[in-house]
Amino acid sequence: MTARIDRGVDTDELESRVKAMYEEVALAPDHDFHFETGRLLAEHLGYPAHDLDLVPAAAVDSFAGVGYFLDLADIRSSEAVLDLGSGSGTDSFLAAVATGSDGAVIGVDMTAAQLAKATRLAEESGLTHASFLEGYIERPPVVPASIDVVISNGVINLSADKPAVFAAAAAALRPGGRLALADIVTAKPLPEGVTCDASLWAACIGGAAQRDHYLAMLEEAGFEVEAVRDNDYRFVSERALGATTTYGVSSISVLARRT
Repeated sequence: MTARIDRGVDTDELESRVKAMYEEVALAPDHDFHFETGRLLAEHLGYPAHDLDLVPAAAVDSFAGVGYFLDLADIRSSEAVLDLGSGSGTDSFLAAVATGSDGAVIGVDMTAAQLAKATRLAEESGLTHASFLEGYIERPPVVPASIDVVISNGVINLSADKPAVFAAAAAALRPGGRLALADIVTAKPLPEGVTCDASLWAACIGGAAQRDHYLAMLEEAGFEVEAVRDNDYRFVSERALGATTTYGVSSISVLARRT
């Protein structure tokens, strides 16, 4: 996240809350959150069970994504993949299986516990062509125009500067490269009482952009949107469900190509 924000939340508090929440997701995924976690969630969202069997179970235990998009990403052998907000590594490891050892997957995350867990699991599983770096999704530490596919799952909504995230993704991609993601959006504008609440931002609600604005930001960053798909995603806490119902909070998967 960056210092710039359009909607009034304290960015220092937001970063602290996000790190604390996702540290808990890494270390204690069975705890209660505003959202579901784990393998049952992944399968509900559309991840094939046989694919999940190919990656470390401990990574899947801490899965906290909001949709399935890897079919849209169509990751191929030997490609280079960047995972923005890689968490404990479920999507990164699935990408690493798809690229094979001739490819490379770089996961970027700002939460130390998630990075440590993903790095350990990569070494233990032999998926060492997946590496995990500390950083922010607005400025991922990768060489410009070196990536074939950028992926992200349920993370961009946490950013206070979404245009910077999309611009960074475009800069990282080679011409014609693909961005495939799942994220939380809204049908209606969120009121200040929600957008200024760091706890609701950390729960993937307070920072959600309006759906049409989200897609417009992608186009402004130099992407052509090729597919948009609705996901059957559910929040679980009463407070999160209330915001979901009132403002049309939902999950979408998107495929976009750098023009």
